[in-house]
Amino acid sequence: MKRVYIPGGPNRCLNYRNAVVRCGGMVTEDPAEAEMLLLTGGGDVDPKLYGAENTASLGIKPERDQGELVLLDRFWQEGKEIFGICRGMQLINVWLGGTLLQDIPGHSQIEDQDSFHTSRVEASFLYDIFGESVTVNSAHHQAVDRLGEGLRAVQWAQDGTVEAVVHESGLIAAVQWHPERVGETGDDLIRGILGSEKK
Repeated sequence: MKRVYIPGGPNRCLNYRNAVVRCGGMVTEDPAEAEMLLLTGGGDVDPKLYGAENTASLGIKPERDQGELVLLDRFWQEGKEIFGICRGMQLINVWLGGTLLQDIPGHSQIEDQDSFHTSRVEASFLYDIFGESVTVNSAHHQAVDRLGEGLRAVQWAQDGTVEAVVHESGLIAAVQWHPERVGETGDDLIRGILGSEKK
């Protein structure tokens, strides 16, 4: 049973925590005993971190950015796995020297409900789970632009938006969509993350 650390304390991100437990993992409150760091969704990453002016970023919390960047450094240095969801994927990309598109059309929620779209999948742990195509949810207005060092895109929306990345080390994976709230499709992904190496 893989031990997962999710920043924010036991009363935050309950849907992510419940999904980890439902899919066979265990959430720990101690990063020292965790085998995996899970970075969740939320407000936008501060554009200053990738050398850009703020043209459309919302809900910025610099203290959260800095706290999660410290965790990324720690887990990386300790050779532990890292998994990002939505904002988590964007922060991982920035941490590795990449940049973000600050506002893109067609991927935000509609009347507070996730939108859904088909996506193309390339050879990776995602392909092993879903094959060459999978329908995923969408609730974001930013996306990866220039990929961070060592990252490879492995899933794309029909408009070319990057929906998932993996790192050449095999220790890092991230998705732009929200597997914690799309039923069996999302559970299949989380089980794969918890139980198999990223390729």
